[in-house]
Amino acid sequence: MPEDARVLTETVIQLRRALRRGIRADIAWESLPMAQVELLQCLVETSPARVNDLADRLRLAQSTVSGLVGQMMSAGLVDREVDPADRRAAVVTVTVAGGRRLAEWEDAHVRRIGGALAELDPTDRTAISTALPALQRLTGILART
Repeated sequence: MPEDARVLTETVIQLRRALRRGIRADIAWESLPMAQVELLQCLVETSPARVNDLADRLRLAQSTVSGLVGQMMSAGLVDREVDPADRRAAVVTVTVAGGRRLAEWEDAHVRRIGGALAELDPTDRTAISTALPALQRLTGILART
């Protein structure tokens, strides 16, 4: 089991690195840092959201999320507004441009992975497809610990 955990860890890291490198080569504008992608994905699920709630969900320091929000506001990806439920607080929402950028990012990754999957033999594609539910359950376990 420890060996499987080590191999899976190395594989996930290499997969993420290869995907990121490939996307940057394919798409000149692809410079969205993963932290911003994760924040946009979180906001799409829970928009509008307070910075402290985003920090809790992303398991980041509130100051880190606040800094990300500032960068993303400058890039036009998110807006920060007064919380209508509590005028002392602020909420963050995804802008149209932010939603479009996230969709483009996700589409590019789906195309890239889809192209690579098409190059595998059917046995490997079936093995990956069969493993996906278990990997999703593993992700859920890791997300709550």
